Amino acid sequence: MRYADGGGLTPAGRRLRETVRTQAAELFEQQIAVSEVARRLRVSVKSAYQWHQLWRDGGVEALASRGPSGSRCRLSPRCLEKLAGFLEEGPAVHGWVEDQVWTASRVATLIGRKFHVSYSVSGATRLMHRLGFSPQVPARRVAERDEQAVTAWKVATWAEVKGSGRPAGVTSASRTKPDSPEGRRGDGPGAGGDAPRS
Repeated sequence: MRYADGGGLTPAGRRLRETVRTQAAELFEQQIAVSEVARRLRVSVKSAYQWHQLWRDGGVEALASRGPSGSRCRLSPRCLEKLAGFLEEGPAVHGWVEDQVWTASRVATLIGRKFHVSYSVSGATRLMHRLGFSPQVPARRVAERDEQAVTAWKVATWAEVKGSGRPAGVTSASRTKPDSPEGRRGDGPGAGGDAPRS
């Protein structure tokens, strides 16, 4: 499945976010309250406090963008483009004909086959998200499954096994204690308002 956008911040988005942090630093220098900085810049108070801490410890330089987070991608931009194309083609084109599902394991295998680069399943998942795809889990079905036999069993046998349930009058509100006996003595605990209290 492909997301509308690849997720994460683009370089332009990172520059915009850095501009907002720089504006926050200017407001901190004017000794404006952190909550007021958050309100003016329309950011969360939590972010403003984190930026304030960074600014106090390292100045404006501490608020500069450090680029995309995470480890460096082992595939070049051209290889990433090719991989996205392979994923768009679907798994059947690349040998997985049993279903049309891209699992992270299949993507890791595909990367190894096409680019001779080893990716773990979790690394392939992160890479798929970066490209705007999400890994999927295939439906587990036995290859020898007989749909007609399953349907016949559900109609005939399951109704018999399931039964109709307990009759309505024999139920109890407690799972561990059966319903109260009909012939309870009148002088026992809970029998009436004039029973002795302990």
